[in-house]
Amino acid sequence: QVQLVESGGGLVQAGGSLRLSCAASGRTGSTYAMGWFRQAPGKEREFVIAISRGGGRTLYANSVKGRFTISRDNAKNTVYLQMNSLKPEDTAVYYCAASSLTLATMSRSYDYWGQGTRVTVSS
Repeated sequence: QVQLVESGGGLVQAGGSLRLSCAASGRTGSTYAMGWFRQAPGKEREFVIAISRGGGRTLYANSVKGRFTISRDNAKNTVYLQMNSLKPEDTAVYYCAASSLTLATMSRSYDYWGQGTRVTVSS
């Protein structure tokens, strides 16, 4: 079992930055690839970004490429999502997730999920 807890969400103006953290406990370390998803009001959950177990590979949604980066510190069992140049359309609840696959963009490929942290970007 893996428990994931996100933090770092909040209200930010367009063009600003936020860094989200996802702390993992339980069976962790480099066992899982990690991803971030988001769900905006009235919309389905969508893939944002993912990082491989060792951190050497990443996948990005086109909508965040060049603005968001993902990193992980396996010693601290923590994954980070750095979000720059935020836009109002980035407003959503952001979820951290863990997958036993090498890398994945499909939500059904993820085994564990956090409770989410809300990000609101004002125009």
